[in-house]
Amino acid sequence: MARPREFDEEKVLELAVEQFWERGYEATSIRDLAEAMGLTTASVYNAFGDKRAVYRRALDFYVERSFVDRVGRFETKSPRLAIDAFFSEIIERSLSDSKRKGCMLVNSALEVAPHDAEFQRVVADVLVQVEGFFLRCIQRGQEDGSIGNRHPATNLARTLLGSLLGIRVLARTRPEKELLEGLIQPVFALLEPNATKQLEAARS
Repeated sequence: MARPREFDEEKVLELAVEQFWERGYEATSIRDLAEAMGLTTASVYNAFGDKRAVYRRALDFYVERSFVDRVGRFETKSPRLAIDAFFSEIIERSLSDSKRKGCMLVNSALEVAPHDAEFQRVVADVLVQVEGFFLRCIQRGQEDGSIGNRHPATNLARTLLGSLLGIRVLARTRPEKELLEGLIQPVFALLEPNATKQLEAARS
């Protein structure tokens, strides 16, 4: 009979995330991972596979704990408030990132995805989900009048996605509050409700 694992899988995945997140994929060896996870290299191979397999598990774990959690918390809010809260948290996290690790997903898009078709699909799929969150918020906001309809919802969602990626990359070298907030303010201006709808709402 196979011996039961003598470690907390969730905990060691958290440790693997931290290792990859701080050092990147290429600079992390399987020995580095084993040391960080508190396991032998044989245990890492037996439980997760090679470094690439560990990275895939760690990236999935990171996405579940970051994006999926964030969307779950914000999507119940009103459309415009959900978008504002999403970016406020992203900027706050970027400014408090003393090690300037950035976003592990964005780091993967830059380091791993260009050279690995599987990771390219994994990253692209998550970015599509992020865009979908923005799109749902914008569509609901355009329906209730809290977001303007001067621009198609799809274009606005993609603009927000591009701004998100820009903030996460820029913050790694220039984590400046005024800079990051200034980057998103013109984008938020595109979401402002139509003046006629505001007037109608005020009269009703």
